[in-house]
Amino acid sequence: MALNDKKVINGWAMYDWANSVYSLVITSTIFPIYYASVTVAKDGNDLIDFFGMRIINTVLYSYGLSFSFLVLAILLPVLSGIADYSGNKKNFMKFFAYLGSISCAALYFFTGRANVEYGIICSIMASIGFGGSLVFYNAYLPEIATPENYDRVSAKGYALGYIGSVLLMIVNLFMVEKKEWFGFSTDPSTFLGDPTLPSRVVFVTVGLWWASFSQITFARLPKSTSKEGEGNIISKGFNELVKVWRSLKHLPKTRNFLIAFFFFDMGVQTIMYLAATYGSDELKLKSSVLILSILVIQLVAIGGAYLFAYVSKLRGNIFSLSFMICLWLICCISVFFVNKTDTHVEHEFEGVALLVGLVMGGIQSLSRATYSKLLPETDDHASYFSFYDVCEKVCIVLGTALFGFMQQITGDMRNSVWPLLVAFIIGFIVLQTAKSPKLKAVD
Repeated sequence: MALNDKKVINGWAMYDWANSVYSLVITSTIFPIYYASVTVAKDGNDLIDFFGMRIINTVLYSYGLSFSFLVLAILLPVLSGIADYSGNKKNFMKFFAYLGSISCAALYFFTGRANVEYGIICSIMASIGFGGSLVFYNAYLPEIATPENYDRVSAKGYALGYIGSVLLMIVNLFMVEKKEWFGFSTDPSTFLGDPTLPSRVVFVTVGLWWASFSQITFARLPKSTSKEGEGNIISKGFNELVKVWRSLKHLPKTRNFLIAFFFFDMGVQTIMYLAATYGSDELKLKSSVLILSILVIQLVAIGGAYLFAYVSKLRGNIFSLSFMICLWLICCISVFFVNKTDTHVEHEFEGVALLVGLVMGGIQSLSRATYSKLLPETDDHASYFSFYDVCEKVCIVLGTALFGFMQQITGDMRNSVWPLLVAFIIGFIVLQTAKSPKLKAVD
């Protein structure tokens, strides 16, 4: 199939539209709020039983996410090697997409403390489905576009993702806040009056949205070709993985970019996953303020993705990424000085959210595009992108762990900002060693 085919690129970008509702609704807003409310006892006790263990509800949720990322970090390099060898990238992508969407919809049956094990397992499976599908989705970028178009195409995907997730999120918010508009009852003694029902229906809408719009992507993406040869496909997959690992020794720019990405993305992902927790627990902001701020972040991120793609066109990828890392540093320093006792704490937090939104879309889309440009001529795109995705998963585990550890030893969540500052600084320094003619401005 010819590169830069508009229909194929639009189909590829639609997967961002399809799956980004998971990130916004399940990871960032409605599900965490729902989970916290239904796992706290009427007397305010937040200790729950999980397979016989007594554990704080929020700690259990964090451990569940961390476990899902660890599973992905272990599993994806092997699966991507198998996918490259067998030519089954699309089938693997379908499997994880359906796993994630079905798991989201299955959260409908999660009602609280009585079946918390079920709820945690579903959330873990949804996270694995989301992260697993992305490694194969990202690996398609070098197969559908030429290098000079990576930045623009990657930005298009992220922009569509932000737009789609915000649209469904607005509907979901009305479903929860104005439930009578959707046929729910205000009588708690009836089935339709169950106060948890609107949120549980929201989880079903996320699963349906994800699975339905994915069909556009699956219909338009080309089928990868398999490699000739006989033998056990699992061992062949391992061989692909080993070959990619060895090749990185001879690709210093690619290797250095992965190291830089590991550090600066540690800061990015930790902020994305824990911003709402920081605003709620440290700054004591209302849930309405937090949700509004997250929506603002999503909307601003659309413009940020295209803005920094344009900056990279003028000044190159490394300059654009370096500039965004500096803005992330400003975000960290600014939020450290925001205090819950400040008169205008809500406006200060919203101001930081605006800046976060601007650089969030840009740094995610441009990182994916930059790595694509640094890949050698190869058919093993899924194998190479597995390293990229493993870096992301491991940095999430490490970043969130450091965030919690700093709060534990200092007793102040604000001090958790300092490890993120260090991560951004290291990422900035190492990124300068990844400069390559492939990343120069487009003439």
